Amino acid sequence: MKKTARTKKTLPPTVTQAQAEEAVRVLLRWAGEDPLREGLVDTPKRVADAYRDWFSGYAIDPAEYLGRTFEEVAGYDEMIVLRDIHFESFCEHHMAPIIGRAHVGYLPTDKVVGISKLARVVDAYARRFQVQEKLTAQIAHCIGMVLKPRGVGVVIDATHQCMTTRGVHKTGVSMITSQMLGTFREDARTRAEFLRFIDIDGHG
Repeated sequence: MKKTARTKKTLPPTVTQAQAEEAVRVLLRWAGEDPLREGLVDTPKRVADAYRDWFSGYAIDPAEYLGRTFEEVAGYDEMIVLRDIHFESFCEHHMAPIIGRAHVGYLPTDKVVGISKLARVVDAYARRFQVQEKLTAQIAHCIGMVLKPRGVGVVIDATHQCMTTRGVHKTGVSMITSQMLGTFREDARTRAEFLRFIDIDGHG
């Protein structure tokens, strides 16, 4: 039976729920806390459950979200842009949150995809340990590989709590990355139209 994007892959349970909870208890003890304290007794289970949600992207093939397309679009072949897709991810270096917005655009050939599926692709990759550059490229290449449009553009604007809550402690700073494929990379006018549509400065 073919897996769908809504179905979790059956991966071998290399780490059990009990082992994950014990790892949280170890961290609590390392931080100077008592895992048996009343307020912390249920914390290991809550953290393990939260991780299962936060990193659910590992059990999903984002490409499957783009499998159902529509061809009856009356010959429409202009740019399609979905902007301000809110996402939450985690930095793979410090396991700290990355929170931001993704803007996705593509130039269709003979088929389009439901706009909610673009948002699901963003979420599927975001719900993994990430660096922003990799996240940006993964989203763009997935859309390009499956839909085979004339071009794809992805821009991500995000804040990194590994920078705002530790280290240099710089708040109010966001990082912008982009990945342009096909005509978005080759044609300056197409790229400029996409950047005008997402209007990052206007949303700042």
